[in-house]
Amino acid sequence: MPEGSTDALAGRLIAGERRALAKAITLVESTRAEDRAAARALMAAVAPHAGGGLRLGLSGTPGVGKSTFIEAFGMMLVEAGHKVAVLAVDPSSARSGGSILGDKTRMDRLSRHPGAFIRPSPAGRELGGVARRTREAIRLVEAAGFDTVIVETVGVGQSETMVAEMTDLFVLLLAPAGGDELQGVKRGIMEIADIIVVNKADGPLREVAERTRADYAGALRLMRAREGDAPGFPKALAASAATGAGLTGVWDEIRALDLWRREQGWRDRRRARQAVRWLRAALERSLIERLYTDEAVAARLPEVERAVARGEMVPEDGADQLLSLLLGRIGGD
Repeated sequence: MPEGSTDALAGRLIAGERRALAKAITLVESTRAEDRAAARALMAAVAPHAGGGLRLGLSGTPGVGKSTFIEAFGMMLVEAGHKVAVLAVDPSSARSGGSILGDKTRMDRLSRHPGAFIRPSPAGRELGGVARRTREAIRLVEAAGFDTVIVETVGVGQSETMVAEMTDLFVLLLAPAGGDELQGVKRGIMEIADIIVVNKADGPLREVAERTRADYAGALRLMRAREGDAPGFPKALAASAATGAGLTGVWDEIRALDLWRREQGWRDRRRARQAVRWLRAALERSLIERLYTDEAVAARLPEVERAVARGEMVPEDGADQLLSLLLGRIGGD
């Protein structure tokens, strides 16, 4: 994409043009080498306009109703005048690379609201269930004027840690269940959750949901205090995406925690640390891409792989040889 076209795209995005936003995210997600320079120029152009949104990470156990919750929660926010962007990461097939990308179907009302923007992206080969360019997409939707950004992960596991490293708050959705189910939720996930929401707190499940909420509230009180925890946080709440009960309370608690963290300067410090991690991730990704696209390394790689497969070379030595070859060529450029 020519430099002038990049500037024009950035201008249209900043003006709030939805088609430009979609095109910009497609550009930064592109793996084509010829698109990378344009993507970097675009990110630099929109940088002064990004950073103003509240970034929420959201995940939950299978069957908890994440899409239903996000739609109901998002509709409540857009009807109150907020602009909500949902970056939903769909799982990709490890074999074919295909993904379902069905979030716009599952969030039909929200996807049609002019105050909302939903972008499903495939996780691809990225670890942790986070799309390759989620960080960039967050900044793009902020530059386009969206004040609330929800990053939905593919499930419970490493994805929670990945999303927590690029958002301001992390919300974990859980379903009403007996006390034994508490043992099935990993401690590590509990440790990064700022707010736990027990969904489906309606009808015959209402009392069960309240008991589950109380169980998690008790578990949270036993956990060690973390940096950035406002008084009374983390919290366990109950809500119903089906009826809307409790959603206002969830939003009030999110705003209260975010306000406290901004007043304490904690959010700025957190984002600064996230930016450094982004730098390191970009460095690792660039090094790997350079490694696998270097002609000399590509020519040498099959021989090293065969030696490792036959047990004639340990993998670490093979990796050192290939890296030394790459670094020697970079130094000679």
